[in-house]
Amino acid sequence: MSLVFMGARAQEGRWIGELDVQGTKLPLVFNFDADGCTVDSPLQGAMGLKAEKTYTAEGKMMVSVPTIGGIFEGFYLKNVINGTFTQGPASLPLALKKLNRPQTPVEPFPYTTEEVSFRNGDLQFNGTLTLPANYTKDTPAVVLVTGSGQQNRDEELLYHKPFAVIADALARQGIASLRYDDRGFGDTQVQFYNYCTYDFLDDAKVAIGMLRKRFGKVGVLGHSEGGTIALMLASEGLTDFIVSMAGMAIPAPQQMVIQNRDQLTVGGYQAEDVETYCKALEDVFALLTQGKDTDSFVAPQMPDALAQNFREALKQWKTIPYFTRFLTLDAGKNLSKIKCPVLALNGTKDLQVDCEANLSLIDKGVTSPHQVVAFESMNHLFQHCTTGALTEYLQIEETIAPEVLKKITEWINGNY
Repeated sequence: MSLVFMGARAQEGRWIGELDVQGTKLPLVFNFDADGCTVDSPLQGAMGLKAEKTYTAEGKMMVSVPTIGGIFEGFYLKNVINGTFTQGPASLPLALKKLNRPQTPVEPFPYTTEEVSFRNGDLQFNGTLTLPANYTKDTPAVVLVTGSGQQNRDEELLYHKPFAVIADALARQGIASLRYDDRGFGDTQVQFYNYCTYDFLDDAKVAIGMLRKRFGKVGVLGHSEGGTIALMLASEGLTDFIVSMAGMAIPAPQQMVIQNRDQLTVGGYQAEDVETYCKALEDVFALLTQGKDTDSFVAPQMPDALAQNFREALKQWKTIPYFTRFLTLDAGKNLSKIKCPVLALNGTKDLQVDCEANLSLIDKGVTSPHQVVAFESMNHLFQHCTTGALTEYLQIEETIAPEVLKKITEWINGNY
């Protein structure tokens, strides 16, 4: 067997590296298999770009990406592929290392799974029912509800599969779960952003009904927007317990201003520019929530990048049904109606759903048995992190901190 062939076998899998483009870090992911290669640029939303992989006689790897006119050349040595990425006149150093997701479940499993489907109106939903060993009707069961954006049943994001990890942890501790693909997933004919949080709420209700045919105690575990949906379902008396992971309880406009302030600050913008941007958001949200027109709204002076971002955001908030309905969300106003046990979790470095504001409101507003937990130095995905910036999600190998999984399973088993 040639050394080149041995190296090729070792290189199969996902490899990640970062280009330094004038101080901006741009990650590239190379997906190598026996048949060839594809390339992803996750931050640019370019996924599955077809590539051609060849080797020279001396063992140099050459990957050509025709759609972007890019070429990577490098040598494999000691689990690193060191080389150069060339695109047009630019030639930049690029070192690739194996992208690792150690928590993603791998067979064999000490539990069983069933592929299931259910319908809500004209839409069919496909999912996975995970069943612990020796389960009975008395086994607690959980519906998993994803966060914002169209996602698959594993809530897959940047090669992480949080819901697959959660379902695995639940089953190993004797808890059943149902996770399902979001409405229209995989169907290009479905215009996902014509739907809104209230539609996803209805989908979860159908999933709960499906589980109740087999289990006596059915709860909901939701992440991000799914955590908000869990609170809404509980306030309607439809759940036996809920786990809200980074769920939004404060009014949506308030949360969006906090989110932008935090992310822009971590992104390095000057404090005065951040406040100018956030004040403009507050003014626009006030108009939109009152049903007033924003065509005559004049944004204040701000750096070009922020001004462009503001214009694009304003267009979305005005015209896309999902965003216009999102602004009406205020799960906190109905917290006192919740009668079931509630576990609310967040990370102190969550830059998408503010930890203190939301957990504090849930703690004060829920009168049923409940517990709120703020996990130190964890981000929106419940990963141990440095800054909480969204750019860290890809680089962190951990999918969900083990102590978070432990807390969830022990809490559910402690109540049921």
